[in-house]
Parts: sequence; C-alpha cells; structure tokens
Amino acid sequence: MDFILDDAPFSAQIADLTVAGWTGRDPAAIRHHIDELAAIGVAPPSSVPLYYRVAAGLLTQAERIQVVGEGTSGEVEPFLLAQDGELFIGLASDHTDRDLEAHSVALSKQACAKPVASVLWRFSEVEDRLDALELRSWIKEDAASDWLIYQEGTLAAIRPLRDLVEGSGLDAARSAGMTSAMLCGTLGAKGGVRPAAAFRMELRDPARDRAIGHSYEIKTLPIIA
Repeated sequence: MDFILDDAPFSAQIADLTVAGWTGRDPAAIRHHIDELAAIGVAPPSSVPLYYRVAAGLLTQAERIQVVGEGTSGEVEPFLLAQDGELFIGLASDHTDRDLEAHSVALSKQACAKPVASVLWRFSEVEDRLDALELRSWIKEDAASDWLIYQEGTLAAIRPLRDLVEGSGLDAARSAGMTSAMLCGTLGAKGGVRPAAAFRMELRDPARDRAIGHSYEIKTLPIIA
C-alpha cells in the first residue's frame, strides 16, 4: 500500500491488521457507544478494550467500496502503522456490517473494506499532543444530500494510543520487524449509528494547521437469498 510521508512516497506491505474496539477513555462515553449499538441489536463486549484481528487485505484507499445490504456504516478512527521499527499515525474508517454485528462483532469487522487515507505522519512528531488532535466525520445520507456532521471530538476521548499499542501487541510486532497496522477506536455518532451513501473523515493537527482527509462512496449490492 502506498502512502505519502513527509511529502514523499512511502510504501508499506501490511501483514497484520487489528481493529481495536470499545476504546473510549471516559466510562460514560463507552456506555453511550454500547447503548447506541445495543439499539441496533449489538451485544455488549465481554471486556474493554477488545482487539479484533481482521484480514490486512481489507485496507483500501479507493474512493468507492462495495458492501452487501443496506446495514453498513463507517466510523472515523486513528490509524497506526508500525514498520521498520517506527510508528506512524494516519486515518481510517472501520466500515462495519451492522446487521452482522448483531450476531458477531468479529465477523462484522471482517465483512467490509477498511478505507484508509493516503497520508501518514510520524507518531513521534505528534505524540506530545495526541489528545489535541481532532477527529471528524461527515455523511451523505443519500446521493443528493449535503454533507452532515456525523462524528466530532478529539483523541482525548480515546484511550491513550500507547496503551492500545501495548495491549494489541503492535509494539511487539514492530520490534520483530513486522509491518502491522491498527484502527484505534471511534467516537459516538451524532443522531445514532446509521448507513449512508458517502462518508468523509478528517484527522486535524491544530498546532501545525494540517490535516489528513479521505472520502468514499458506498455502493450497496443486493442480498441474494
């Protein structure tokens, strides 16, 4: 997969991908996310956080993804990449099959592509101000709609990323010379979790007035009985 790092091309052959779930730092925020998913039939987690292994091939930088059925939705998340002994941060969407999630969260994570932005920053450059980094997403509820703010907050709402790195084993993989990646959890959705025709996301570093962004359309395929 090709990225841009320091305004130059950067290539990564990602071998392992983890999706961290239930990563809210505030217990009330975790409860809110559990409740909003419970409203669509998703069982509560056995513990928090949880680390779901999914196929690395699900990562995509395409501007359109295809999903089966109407019950999928995106989630803006910090994206961590470990390669050559160094850690990088970017942006991804944990696009998830919500209908399948009611039966198995692990399988629902595997069912959809995971869009990822093409730009990375060095983790060391932002580590001292991670909590100030801003996450946002917008949706178009149908093709003719305007963009509507869907999620908004800072990384202060998510468990410290270093803690998630240690808990997931990403640090061990990095030390072993493996190229691994992780999606690090999300924010609550304004108006509740719901499908959309298009999804746009942004990670902003206000201290340096820069941002990483990506958007994609969602093409729905029919469910054939």
